Amino acid sequence: MSHNLIQEGKFSYIEAGEGQPIIVLHGLMGALSNFEGVFNYFSQNGYKVLIPELPIYSLPILKTNVKNLSKFLKDFMKHKNIDSAVLVGNSLGGHIALYFAKLNLNNVSALVLAGSSGLYEKSLGDTYPKRGDYDYIKRKTEEVFFDPKVATKEAVDEIYASVNDRTKVIRTLAIAKSAIRHNMAKDLPKLNTPACVIWGRNDNVTPPEVAVDFQKLLPDADLFWVDECGHAPMMEHPDRFNEILHNWLKSRKL
Repeated sequence: MSHNLIQEGKFSYIEAGEGQPIIVLHGLMGALSNFEGVFNYFSQNGYKVLIPELPIYSLPILKTNVKNLSKFLKDFMKHKNIDSAVLVGNSLGGHIALYFAKLNLNNVSALVLAGSSGLYEKSLGDTYPKRGDYDYIKRKTEEVFFDPKVATKEAVDEIYASVNDRTKVIRTLAIAKSAIRHNMAKDLPKLNTPACVIWGRNDNVTPPEVAVDFQKLLPDADLFWVDECGHAPMMEHPDRFNEILHNWLKSRKL
């Protein structure tokens, strides 16, 4: 990222811009840089954008779950004196946003979900990255995207390092089990806040029918498709993602 990481106590984050707060929540294997396009665009167009580093690999193992990550978000908002924010989440980040909204709906101006977990969890099972097999990791990383070239060597190297770190593997599995336990299907109809669902039409991690279910179950949701796009539309098609989200925010006067 072109912006410096701010370190304050237990929080590490980047921040830019002024206006309506947007808090971006990254996924399990996601880096802050995945949202560089969102960060740069919205911080220059009337929004205060913050991306905290989620403590996925630093929480005690028994507290490595969706519930405690949503508590971390609550603490972060309190630390930044933010009463209400638009929450933008990809994959696990979307799940954290949903769980946070379940407990703190008054602190959510809107939800923005892209390839979010919370309804459908693809079993890790045999597909869990094999330690030590770089080609396998590369292939699995490329499968996340419609265009495999989006999976840069830097991204593959980072994931390869994670799956060869025993501590990170244990926490990754703990989060995966927690995501299955915290299925949001029964909670979604109660989340009466504007929701924008932006989904890659070729997402094979959280397939397109998951997006349709989110739209059906959330009481006030709009669904937008991004063609030729996998699990991370803000990375594969950042301009299209920003255009959809900005138009939606303006239409909702946010």
